[in-house]
Amino acid sequence: MRDYLEFEKPIREIEEKIEKLSATATNGKSSIQNDIRKLRAKLAQTEHELYKHLTPWQRTQLARHPQRPSTLDYINELTRDFLEFHGDRVFGDDRAIVGGFARFNDRPVMIIGHQKGKTLKERMQRNFGMPNPEGYRKALRLMQMAEKFNRPIITFIDT
Repeated sequence: MRDYLEFEKPIREIEEKIEKLSATATNGKSSIQNDIRKLRAKLAQTEHELYKHLTPWQRTQLARHPQRPSTLDYINELTRDFLEFHGDRVFGDDRAIVGGFARFNDRPVMIIGHQKGKTLKERMQRNFGMPNPEGYRKALRLMQMAEKFNRPIITFIDT
């Protein structure tokens, strides 16, 4: 179930109506299907209008949304064969920075990004996405590897 922000109440109401109609439309009546189609069009229009006129605070709320995708979510969706590297080869591994080789559109690339974590335990392990010096050294080491192997770098900065 999706978490809605306070200003997204109209979207939630329309989506609940669509779910209710979809649950009753198991026999495939065309009138119910037409209602669902109209509600989906209304939902798209409402979303467009709502997100077009956001206040600065609403934009901040969206940026801090708990279900917002993280770096690893993007990596898993956009790439394949991701091989994560650990450590800076000097002190240790900073889990706030993730990076490694992957394939993006069948092209080998280096991916580097911040990872905040989803749960409190994971956030603590990843220092809430705040890198330490070893994290910056790890990112630099990965960039040097990408240069050595002539691979483009894709970076994800999670603010």
